[in-house]
Amino acid sequence: MSAPLAVDDPADPRLADYVDLSDPDLRRRVESERGFFIAESPLVVRRLLESGRRVRSVLVTPAQHNALSDVLAPLVAPVFVATDAVLRRVVGFDLHRGAVASADRWQLPTTESVLAGTRRVAVLERVNDHENLGVLFRSAAALGVDAVLLDPECADPLYRRCVRVSIGHALRIPWTRVASLDAVRGAGLTTFALTPAPTAVPIDEVVWPERVALLFGAEGPGLSDAWLAAADRHVRIPMQPGADSLNVATAAAVAFYAARAGGEGPVNRPERRP
Repeated sequence: MSAPLAVDDPADPRLADYVDLSDPDLRRRVESERGFFIAESPLVVRRLLESGRRVRSVLVTPAQHNALSDVLAPLVAPVFVATDAVLRRVVGFDLHRGAVASADRWQLPTTESVLAGTRRVAVLERVNDHENLGVLFRSAAALGVDAVLLDPECADPLYRRCVRVSIGHALRIPWTRVASLDAVRGAGLTTFALTPAPTAVPIDEVVWPERVALLFGAEGPGLSDAWLAAADRHVRIPMQPGADSLNVATAAAVAFYAARAGGEGPVNRPERRP
């Protein structure tokens, strides 16, 4: 446990982890080189401190130091306290919620360890928008998804905006990267590719098996031909005429909810491949 450290100089070198948070290119380079990530907002900082992840430091306003006192009190890492004006100059924008923290990145677990014991898994291909990814993690936590797998082209779940939009669930739901669907199939999960193709089975007619992997592609292009061909089944979310697709995070939430049925519903029809 350490006493809070008052800071009144935005150039204080102890705050280097927080400099220019609004510059995405700089942040990706700096955080990758130094092996850390940023959690922003009181709720996300609280969830980080409760997650057991290794925290480097916390930077808060006096008001947020009081509000987070229960989780800050036992923290060994330094807790810096500064005014709103100092925080604004350090991070490069108006950090109106007054709380950020820096934590070490961790070594990604193996796919096998992430999938062990799972029943519902999301597998993402080229989902590269941080806000979509954050919403997807938040929906996964709310709707009972056990793990998230990302291909190498997906965005970084530990990028500040993604962590914030996920309200910290990117720190709690097990996730890792995969190069292909081989490990997913090897773990015994049935793969369902989400696609707007009219030949796909409507999602409300699916009888869900015990263990399911839901596949989602990037906003716009969707899943690649290779992943569509590798999937066990194709499913679609029925939409009104004139609507060609849903935002990937919205589609994921609908699919997560539907997959909770786990065996209820009408008999599944044989898939008609495109």
